[in-house]
Amino acid sequence: MTHPPHIETLDLDALQNIIARQPASGRSSTSLGAAPGPPDGATLSLSKGRAALIPVLQEAQAHYGYLPELVLEEIARRLGLPLSTVYGVVTFYAQFHLTPRGRHTVRSCQGTACHVKGGRAILAAAERALGVKPGETTHDMRFTLETVACLGTCFLAPAIMVDDQYFGNLTARDVESVLEQFE
Repeated sequence: MTHPPHIETLDLDALQNIIARQPASGRSSTSLGAAPGPPDGATLSLSKGRAALIPVLQEAQAHYGYLPELVLEEIARRLGLPLSTVYGVVTFYAQFHLTPRGRHTVRSCQGTACHVKGGRAILAAAERALGVKPGETTHDMRFTLETVACLGTCFLAPAIMVDDQYFGNLTARDVESVLEQFE
């Protein structure tokens, strides 16, 4: 993931490339009841715009690191969709983020097995080590802390996941050394 650019420096032309990668069969020079498209007319029909929305959001988030409001407005305009539709999708799916995220995501399991074996203490240790609460990102943009209902690794309880790596059978003392492994 790239580092999130500041709003003032967002390269909105990148959206044109993202949208241009959508299947050509959905292209239309006019959009049924849609908002005016970009000057070159490269909008998608309303139904194709809806079909393209999630892939466009995924690519835009991969490019920008998150989905700033300005990007969402531009996606809505270029796909010919109401902004409320775009926001509805972004806020429904947990994969989309409206605020900048850290280079690493720490997920602390709060499921039954982890809870019984000390999951709260693991989360508290992560909060202390990072200086943030769940849902927050460290000031240096290194970590974002999240809680999850279950990591699906009950045999490792209590467990955390950093990016795509699992760490289990933890004690609160282990958490800081786990986090130190990540730049």
